[in-house]
Amino acid sequence: MTFFLPETLAGRVAIGAETRVVLDAAPHYVFPATVSFVASVAQFTPKTVETTTERQKLVFRVKAQGDPEVLKRYGARVKTGLPGVATVRLNPAAAWPAHLHVRLAP
Repeated sequence: MTFFLPETLAGRVAIGAETRVVLDAAPHYVFPATVSFVASVAQFTPKTVETTTERQKLVFRVKAQGDPEVLKRYGARVKTGLPGVATVRLNPAAAWPAHLHVRLAP
C-alpha cells in the first residue's frame, strides 16, 4: 500500500516499522505490514518553499508491504490499488490500540 505522511512524521518513520492496514472493502480485517520505502523527496510540493506554513504541507510517499503468506491467503480480499487506511507505529515500544490488533478471518 502506498500512503503519504506529512514531513513532520516522515522523518520519524523507519524502514521496517510495523504498520496496520484496514481496507475500505474489508473493514473488519486488520492486516499487518511493514514500511518498505520512504521517499527521499517530498510529493505535491511547490518548487519554492519559503514559509513555515508551506513547509508543513510537504508530504512524503511511504510504502507498506504485507507478509507474502498473508497476502497469498487473503488474495481474494487484498488487491493492489484498493483504498484504505495505513497506520504506522512510530514507537516500537508502544502497544497497538485494540481496534488495530491484527484481525484475519480463519
